[in-house]
Amino acid sequence: MTVSRTICLGFLAVIAVGTLLLMMPFSTSSGEWNNLVVALFTSTSAVCVTGLSVVDPGTYFSFWGELFIALLAQIGGLGYMTTTTFLILLIGKRFDMRQKIAIQQALDRPGMSGSVQIIRSIIATTLIFEITGIFLLIPAFVPQYGWSKGLWFAIFHSISAWNNAGFSLFEDSLMGYQFSPLVVLTITSLIIFGGIGYGVVLEGYIWLRDRIYQRQEKLIFSLDFKVATTTTLILLVLGTIAFLGVELRNPQTFGNISFGNQVLLAWFQSVTTRTAGFNTINISEMTNAGLFITIAFMFAGASPGGTGGGLKTTTLRVLTSCTKAILQGKEEVLLYQRKIPYPLVLKAVGVLVGSVATVIASTVLISLTDPEVPFVQILFEVVSAFATVGLSTGITGSVTITAKLILIATMYIGRVGILLLMSAVLGDPRPTRIHYPEENLLVG
Repeated sequence: MTVSRTICLGFLAVIAVGTLLLMMPFSTSSGEWNNLVVALFTSTSAVCVTGLSVVDPGTYFSFWGELFIALLAQIGGLGYMTTTTFLILLIGKRFDMRQKIAIQQALDRPGMSGSVQIIRSIIATTLIFEITGIFLLIPAFVPQYGWSKGLWFAIFHSISAWNNAGFSLFEDSLMGYQFSPLVVLTITSLIIFGGIGYGVVLEGYIWLRDRIYQRQEKLIFSLDFKVATTTTLILLVLGTIAFLGVELRNPQTFGNISFGNQVLLAWFQSVTTRTAGFNTINISEMTNAGLFITIAFMFAGASPGGTGGGLKTTTLRVLTSCTKAILQGKEEVLLYQRKIPYPLVLKAVGVLVGSVATVIASTVLISLTDPEVPFVQILFEVVSAFATVGLSTGITGSVTITAKLILIATMYIGRVGILLLMSAVLGDPRPTRIHYPEENLLVG
């Protein structure tokens, strides 16, 4: 079995186990057997770190159901291969060559050396950030809900935020804490660092450590680090400004509050659209311009190697740099004085075309199954599912079963990646020695 098939089937296996656990009577607050579609949708949404839900998780599920959702989101955020590798390390088993190759491809590393150390670093980074998030959220939740409930809320939301899962145990997500700087800044920080990629976080840590200890050797940041950090920063700033501009006079969202709180809401909205799924405003009350901007930022997504989804920041930068090169009449795609390999440009184009095709197909199918739902809301829901965001205008629970199944498939495709899925279906590409003659073609 190929590595791509192993990863894709691994995610399906985790979703199946999660569905079975969430169907059990002890997983629901009513103590009755759960509906299959509800359990399957919730399990897929958790494993794919999306956050879309057809029910209110905080009231529908029992403590055990909520715990299973948190664990599934943790596994989904880490990734199937990372979780499997960690479990193998725990039992002290050695890796064979096939497992090392699988880890290398799952982590998108150039070589097999150091993969186990990277896995350990990923687990350590996850624990450090999530535990820090728990301690920061405790002062916000414990005074209101008591120690047992407040501590569990802090644990759940810290895990959900770091893994960009977007699940909340509050009926209105985080709207009750929309003006709380502690909650807003803690959740957004977890979302950003979780979605920017483990490699970027580790490079940042090494740089900070060298600066603190004043070491002589100078760290040269990788191209991944430069592209992921700058693109993320640009998108966050642009998003904040854009949401302020279009929602400033909307009385249902940003209107009738102080400018400081408006900035806080715009900042949170800019961060959460990058595959997180929490909300501090009523998404259904946003202007059409606000909804369209949200769709655009959701589609852009987070960074590779992180817990988020979407097109990814590096893919976006390669495509924009490719466009820039064409407009300037250049034949090379450059980023930070580095030439982007031609196969990588082709891969970026493939990701874009596959992503757009998936969104179009899912949108058309749901438009046929639920013709009464406005098109903008359907498109919003589909992009949210594909980019594993979890934001919704409120139609998730009311669409038909067929539409829910389409959304489940869309979430799965978005999580495993369109190219990985096609590789699993068609098999790994084989090198060829056949080369064909070149001929020009009119385009544009």
